[in-house]
Amino acid sequence: MTRSPRPRTSAALAATAFLACATPLLGATSASATTAGGCQSATVQYRIVGADGNPVGADWTSQGGFHQWDTAPGTVEVRLAPGQTVGDGCKYPVSLAEYTTEGSNWYTSGRQTLVDHATVYLTAADLADAGDRTWQKLSVKSPDCYGQIDLYGDDIIYDGKSEEGHGPAPYQPDNIVTPYHLIAAWNGGDKPCTPEEPDSPTPTPSESTPTTPSTPPAGQPPAPETTPPTTPSPSTSTTPPTTPDVPPLESTPPATPTPSPSDSTPPLAETGSSAPAGLIAGGAAVVIALGAGTIYMTRRTRRS
Repeated sequence: MTRSPRPRTSAALAATAFLACATPLLGATSASATTAGGCQSATVQYRIVGADGNPVGADWTSQGGFHQWDTAPGTVEVRLAPGQTVGDGCKYPVSLAEYTTEGSNWYTSGRQTLVDHATVYLTAADLADAGDRTWQKLSVKSPDCYGQIDLYGDDIIYDGKSEEGHGPAPYQPDNIVTPYHLIAAWNGGDKPCTPEEPDSPTPTPSESTPTTPSTPPAGQPPAPETTPPTTPSPSTSTTPPTTPDVPPLESTPPATPTPSPSDSTPPLAETGSSAPAGLIAGGAAVVIALGAGTIYMTRRTRRS
């Protein structure tokens, strides 16, 4: 008498059903999503150009630090240094900002007030390896008093405002060393920056009786003479750090509206922490039900 292969067949079907249901659930907890990108920091070169378009001083350089100007740099050309690999779609913001200050160098700059600002975005087309071409330019107003000009690698406006796209203004007494990603800076000027006074009629001089200096009462010593304050000595702190390496633009605003969830493509896999609990619980219930049903059918077949 041969035994019926039904129990073995039922057991095999039960195992197959269990694996078929459990495998997607296990995969949902172990899969990970990958991030797009691939843009790395890039080294920037710059040079100061005059009104005639010719370089003023040194040619292309990545030299950082703070420099004292003889003539304030009004226009700066920028490009990406040669020998780099820049991916398609990678953008590097570079900005130039001009501030009025309270002194002619960083240590005496005091409160700084933004006067002008410009930003360009460098891409693979701006690599020095591209040969002779017209390079992107940054131009700001030339200060006519104490000032500072900053070249830096992002598109934030450091003017002390709290809106999006703005940041704290540089302030040496409190060691606020903005802008961030500073490439180079220039200081100079030969006079304080005073706000313009409104035009008003000159008062007509009137005759007045000169006053006689009062004489202190007898026995009272004269008031001590005051000494004018001395000019504060420069702080012992160093200038803010500089670097020619500029990070890529983190995100680009979409050109078209973002599709609604019903139109978007679902992700291929979710991580364990973000996988929906309802899916896992439902799958587990199906596996348990299939297993119980298979055991019941196997026992019933053996009895018959």
